[in-house]
Amino acid sequence: MSTYDAAMAIDPTSLEIRIHPDPVLRRVADPIPAVTDEVRAVARAMVELMRSADGIGLAAPQVGIPWRLFVVDVPPSEKRSPDSDPPTATRGPVIYINPRLTVSGPTAAGEEGCLSLPDIHGDVIRPTIVEIEATDLEGQRFTQRGTGLLGVCWQHENDHLDGVLIIDKMTQLSRLKNRSALRELEREGARRAERDGKRRF
Repeated sequence: MSTYDAAMAIDPTSLEIRIHPDPVLRRVADPIPAVTDEVRAVARAMVELMRSADGIGLAAPQVGIPWRLFVVDVPPSEKRSPDSDPPTATRGPVIYINPRLTVSGPTAAGEEGCLSLPDIHGDVIRPTIVEIEATDLEGQRFTQRGTGLLGVCWQHENDHLDGVLIIDKMTQLSRLKNRSALRELEREGARRAERDGKRRF
């Protein structure tokens, strides 16, 4: 499957999660000029795909679309709440279009995984307080603050919009632990490309 062209209509039912080393994961995504019915349909399909994969976040480049868009659904738990200050969870899925992040506070290391890097987990050091400004499905800008897993998720998904993966930000020890798994993932990517008979852009 190729990366979607801006002039081509997108079939939301055909979306699939792209796996490293798919080149689309390294492309810097483009701003979305307007919130159209197509954008809404893609965002809703991404929410369903994220849920089916047991994820808490999914960015448009992960489904082959180079748009500045991601979806997040961090469920409440005993340790997470949408009512804490700042919140650490969401009340259901939230769509973020053309997001801008401002980070602050001390940094902390936490284990992260990624739907585009199956079976790879490692510690990433990130700021603990995040403010996000984004556009919703009605075309309105909004601002939220978050910390904990919610703040990490925003930063993780926003990295995808800039072509950055957790393997670029992992601690050195985590990189070493994942080295063989990453090589196998890259070998499998080469085998996929060979089966497709072309590179997947």
